[in-house]
Amino acid sequence: MHPAYFGMVMATGIVSIAASLLADEWGAALRRIAQALFYVNIVAYSVQWGLTILRLTRHIDRVIADLMHHGRCVGFFTIVAATCVLGTQMLIIGGHSTIAWALWLAGIVFWVGITYTVFTALTVKSVKPTLAEGINGGWLLAVVAAQSVAVLGAQLAAGVAPEQQPLLLYFCLAMWLGGGMFYVWIISLIFYRYTFFSLSPSDLAPPYWINMGAVAISTLAGTMLIANASRSPVLVELLPFMKGLTVAFWATATWWIPMLVILGIWRHGYRRFPFRYDPLYWGAVFPLGMYTVCTFRLGQAIDAPYLAVIPRWFIFPALTAWLLAFVGLARALLRPR
Repeated sequence: MHPAYFGMVMATGIVSIAASLLADEWGAALRRIAQALFYVNIVAYSVQWGLTILRLTRHIDRVIADLMHHGRCVGFFTIVAATCVLGTQMLIIGGHSTIAWALWLAGIVFWVGITYTVFTALTVKSVKPTLAEGINGGWLLAVVAAQSVAVLGAQLAAGVAPEQQPLLLYFCLAMWLGGGMFYVWIISLIFYRYTFFSLSPSDLAPPYWINMGAVAISTLAGTMLIANASRSPVLVELLPFMKGLTVAFWATATWWIPMLVILGIWRHGYRRFPFRYDPLYWGAVFPLGMYTVCTFRLGQAIDAPYLAVIPRWFIFPALTAWLLAFVGLARALLRPR
């Protein structure tokens, strides 16, 4: 079991949220899809935790090995993001604010525990891989985890007492800015690896789509803070800065999309790399759903209604990618061993 399997919950949750937000555009069918994916995600999250606990009790040695592995350890950050994305679903689709609060607090605990465990383990280990062998797009899951905490926290701010809102939003602001700096650090290493080391088709694994997904969720977190700026004097002072940085994040996410498509064509079309189900493909579904949601919210946050045409149509590639990944999962589970 790959540590990044909670990516299925991340992908299902964000596609469900995207369908819910665009239901007014396309009618009741999308609303029913959003509701169905909401229930699928509750089951998926429960099953993933059941399997994770089983793995911890029966194969703790493999879990420790994953924590010490430069390529696989970052997959544990999907636990944080999955928890907070499900919390957002609970808030937007289910209307269960109490459960959303519980999931947000759990997400903070997971973020602290996983962040400092993973990066301490990688820092102190004596034998380390080269940059070309150790870095991959999955490292940006650390950014996604931090930003998912900021996104859910900013949405919960409206439900607390007015005197508590500035503190809560300041915490979310710190998570957003910290996650943004993390993106700058990690994407610099990834871009360096892209351009100065040889790449084989197997190197371009699906988590490289997180290059776009991490900055897309950074955009979404920025829009949530902008929407809540009136609740915090600090955010009011920083509003022009937040709008500028949020648009910069969105522009970066948009730049990545053609690049990733071209590299995918090179991988599967030109180099004939086999296209088969891999649990890491959920890490490619998530960015498509996240770009849909963040663009929808950005248009509202900066009063740019012309951006609405993008999520109106981008929802369909996101739904298609989710369906393909789900069919691949079902076939993998039903295939005779």
